[in-house]
Amino acid sequence: MNNTLQKYLPELAVAPCFELIKTHGVHLKIVSHRVTRHGDYRRLPNGLHQITVNASLNKYRFLITLVHEIAHLVAFETYGRRIKPHGVEWKRTFQHLMVPFIKPEVFPSQLLPIIANHFKNPKASSSTDARLSIALKAFDVEERQHSYVYELPKGSVFRLYNGRLFKKGNKKVKRYECVELSTGRLYLFQPNAEVELVK
Repeated sequence: MNNTLQKYLPELAVAPCFELIKTHGVHLKIVSHRVTRHGDYRRLPNGLHQITVNASLNKYRFLITLVHEIAHLVAFETYGRRIKPHGVEWKRTFQHLMVPFIKPEVFPSQLLPIIANHFKNPKASSSTDARLSIALKAFDVEERQHSYVYELPKGSVFRLYNGRLFKKGNKKVKRYECVELSTGRLYLFQPNAEVELVK
């Protein structure tokens, strides 16, 4: 397990993550890329705790995702199964578990202030925090082939991974109004949503 973790985590995060996995009896599965999620936690019918994390994540997003999912397990075990999945108990647990990792030996200095700010009130997904998501993308190994919604000029037509076409409209507070071309329905997009520019 330790050797496997070394491929996916920052070097000084391997031992503490291995301890978390061992302590909480986690069955970790590293899976191929999923568009809709970075990871998930499930309690299996046999009582085992299974966490899956996408293999395609860079090591900093992998670390945040792994700890995010372990926080679900710990929060449910501590506060019971009736808590909200991303409620206050989970947030406190996630913050507590991340504290040992938020240091320059683990994260690059340009990420630290953004991560520290994110963990004042962690979101249900690191992708929901546009600033953190964009900062983490800078460490992706693969060259980015898509554009962010915020980069596109107003009126641009773009395609999602599932083929649906949208036209970019006005910014409303933090998100962008975009019209689906086939239905005329209005959707709100996060600024860091990755899309393919059509025209």
